[in-house]
Amino acid sequence: MRTVRFGIIGCGLMGREFASAAARWCHLLNTDAQPEIVAVCNRSPKPFEWLRRHFPGIRQYTHDYGEVLANPAVEAVYLAVPHHLHQEMACATLNAGKHLMAEKPVGIDLAANQAILDCAGTHPELLVRCASQWVFHPAAQRIGDLVERGAIGRVLEVTAGFLHSSDLDPAKPINWKRQVEFNGEYGVMGDLGMHVCALPFRAGWVPRNVRALLSNIVTERPDDQGRRVPCRTWDNATLLCDTLDPASGEFFPMTLKLQRIAPGQKNTWFIEVLGTKTSARFTTRDPKRLDVLEYRGGEQVWGHAETGHETAFPTITGPIFEFGFPDSILQMWAAFLHELVHGRPPRRFAGCVLPAEVSLSHRLFTAALASHRHRTVESL
Repeated sequence: MRTVRFGIIGCGLMGREFASAAARWCHLLNTDAQPEIVAVCNRSPKPFEWLRRHFPGIRQYTHDYGEVLANPAVEAVYLAVPHHLHQEMACATLNAGKHLMAEKPVGIDLAANQAILDCAGTHPELLVRCASQWVFHPAAQRIGDLVERGAIGRVLEVTAGFLHSSDLDPAKPINWKRQVEFNGEYGVMGDLGMHVCALPFRAGWVPRNVRALLSNIVTERPDDQGRRVPCRTWDNATLLCDTLDPASGEFFPMTLKLQRIAPGQKNTWFIEVLGTKTSARFTTRDPKRLDVLEYRGGEQVWGHAETGHETAFPTITGPIFEFGFPDSILQMWAAFLHELVHGRPPRRFAGCVLPAEVSLSHRLFTAALASHRHRTVESL
């Protein structure tokens, strides 16, 4: 089995989620590669205590990401830092000859993303992917399989979204995701958008234009001193897109909903695909249930399947058990290492987000900003 030695730059929530996934790699069956975390970098030393306690094999702790990139033992880097740092650190990672898994949106804006993609283009030997785990839910994989088999028929409409309630409380202190200089002008789109776009883009459903409605609902939040400071990022976004179905050559409406302020939600990803032959819908609020309507004439009846732990990459957990968020993280990393070893994912929807798909999301979000500003339909 090949061991791929990783450095983590940014040890917040997602950095620690990757470390946790690496610690339970034995949960996967029949893998050709395994990750080993050998170096970590974080501005604050707070996460280091947790990492030292659980990962005695980490040999380098630093506040300087350049030291991680200069470490010859590091083959690949997981970049999980605020958006304004993406361009500098991603390009430095690639120029240092390291494979890269980057957190979305891979650049604070379109120009930064293009700079990263241009840099990646000069290093074709390196694997460059974007982190997005939700498509690895078993029900999402089944929807991908329906698309791949052509079972949907002509696509009539797609609705997808990611709904948070984390910012519903106006007394919640401001953090970097609520400050435009760190998060970028995209606001919620830069934070949640790639998760929502991942499955539709992999299906080949490419928006040709967009009409966007963006909302800045809580305009001030307390800082760490309790003072009220401006909160200038978009909390919620609804994007209506005229989208091409490559299978039929026809256009259909696709609605994408991205919300940090969604009353009644926690952390909900969902998708609904309506087709002339088969329709399907799934929400992580009911993670075992996939609703399917197969129409062959006559009465229309929605049915539902219990998906269980049916994963793209086999695990020791049997299919009758439930699947959860940590499982989706583990599946995403299994996909990254599989592609690193084999050069391609095992199936179309069992791979990580591609640079071209990230680029499309940036064009969409940039057009959405212009659409909201001018109250127009903007072409991509």
